[in-house]
Amino acid sequence: MLQRTIFVALLVAIAAAGVYWWLSAPVVAAASTAPPRAPDIANGEVMFNAGGCASCHAVPNQPDRLKLGGGVAIKSPFGTFYAPNISPDPADGIGKWTDADFVNAVMHGVSPSGQHYFPAFPYTSYQRARREDVLDLFAYLKTLPAVAGKVRDHDVSFPFDVRRNIGIWKFLFMDGKPVVVADGAKSAEWKRGAYLVNSFGHCAECHSPRNALGGIISGERFAGGPNPEGEGWVPNITQKRLGDWSAKDIAYFLKTGELPDGDSVGGAMTRVIKNTSLLPDSDLAAMADYLKSLPPVDGPTPPKRKQGS
Repeated sequence: MLQRTIFVALLVAIAAAGVYWWLSAPVVAAASTAPPRAPDIANGEVMFNAGGCASCHAVPNQPDRLKLGGGVAIKSPFGTFYAPNISPDPADGIGKWTDADFVNAVMHGVSPSGQHYFPAFPYTSYQRARREDVLDLFAYLKTLPAVAGKVRDHDVSFPFDVRRNIGIWKFLFMDGKPVVVADGAKSAEWKRGAYLVNSFGHCAECHSPRNALGGIISGERFAGGPNPEGEGWVPNITQKRLGDWSAKDIAYFLKTGELPDGDSVGGAMTRVIKNTSLLPDSDLAAMADYLKSLPPVDGPTPPKRKQGS
């Protein structure tokens, strides 16, 4: 009887290991069947600014936002991540990457060597981008200066440092679906805004509360929550909080960082504004149109400020 129990337990363990290995395996993009196209570098620059690439990947403490040697520390409840070098440097950056390497990294969170990237890289939003826009971004990055230098390893403790486990996380929190708006009543401007906000703009990554595993709580998307970096509170950007803002107010804010009451934004949002301020006014208007349409959603309650703070 004991031998039978041990045998059954062994079979269960083997089956569980097999399921884990299958679910945690990196998933990459299928080969494109679309005919080759010349990249649109100007569009790639728009995607670069919409995605805020410079905020994380520019070398810290130097003035050139286009020197993408990485090194910015990204704090999280799971450890501190360091943004990598994405300059065209062939040794330390992405200078030797293929189109497929870049698409798999941005849209699937998989490195050229087949490892999972940690989701501090917001590929949960970038998965919703169009492949041609991702390739235009890649073409634009190739025009920027190469920067030598490897970035230090992440400071992440066990078990969160086991990259294979990220495959399970992806299974739970990634669906691989693009931004699709089937409602023909929506304007082209609104659809453009929905695309930018939910893909490259990755606004929900900071403006949504997360569960214990670090996944966005879908029912409270855009409803604000604790700053993922551990300091402060990220505001609700649905009509629960922005009901008094007009679409023009939102577009002006994304352009200048100025609030409707005349105050200016602070904290991490200043880095976002440096990027959105470079977007075409038409894209800012589109993003504002979409954000203004978000229904009011109750999110977590911000902590009360202490007197004198």
